[in-house]
Amino acid sequence: MKDLSHDEAMADLFREDPATAAATLDAILADGDHGELLVTLRQMTKAFGGVSAVAREAELNPTQLYRTLSEKGNPELRSLSAVLRAMGLRLAVQPISEAVPHV
Repeated sequence: MKDLSHDEAMADLFREDPATAAATLDAILADGDHGELLVTLRQMTKAFGGVSAVAREAELNPTQLYRTLSEKGNPELRSLSAVLRAMGLRLAVQPISEAVPHV
């Protein structure tokens, strides 16, 4: 039995359970941890066939997607939405809490 790296194990989990992938991304977005978001998106990209496959499905340049998901990457909303759509996911907006006063 071959040992899996953490990234490979997470990619397998996300491939096998898209609901876990969605919940993981939702929790990261709620926390606002940009670095963790990029790590998880890279793991999810592996789960969905790699950078080339995701870029093709998202109609993005593979080189640019690779750079976008790098440690120093900063995905634009358009790119992030396209990548998530290629994975069968989408961004959604929800109120932080019911106690937020209306302005």
